[in-house]
Order: sequence, then structure tokens, then C-alpha cells
Amino acid sequence: EKLLGETVTLFCLNFISTGVLTGVNSTCVLLTKPRIVYETGPFDTAAWKDAQALPHDLYVMLACIESFGIVK
Repeated sequence: EKLLGETVTLFCLNFISTGVLTGVNSTCVLLTKPRIVYETGPFDTAAWKDAQALPHDLYVMLACIESFGIVK
């Protein structure tokens, strides 16, 4: 909840997603302006090498998140 309103990156079981964290409950988080990161590129650069925007908000199950934070 501390990161609400921030652009966060979620490293999940099968994918990496990024977006504005706008909701958290006991089972999932809500990202607005979400993107799926297909290729990160170097982590010390300002942008992802290939991150595709999704057309709608994205709900991610907490059980699938391995780590998260503000990365880029």
C-alpha cells in the first residue's frame, strides 16, 4: 500500500508487468496504464527495451508476484 500511486514493476511467475499501482486487496493488485515487459534491456537505462501497453487495467494475483518495486 505504501507504493499506491507510484509506477511499479511486478516480477511474476511467467511475466513482468509495470504500471501505476492503484489498488491492493487481500488477493490481488490493480495496475492502471499497464504494460507487459517482453524484453528488459539493461536495468540501468531509463526505459524498458520492449514493453507493450495493454488496452485496459490489469489485475494481478498476489500469489503470482515474486518481487516488486520501483525499477524504472
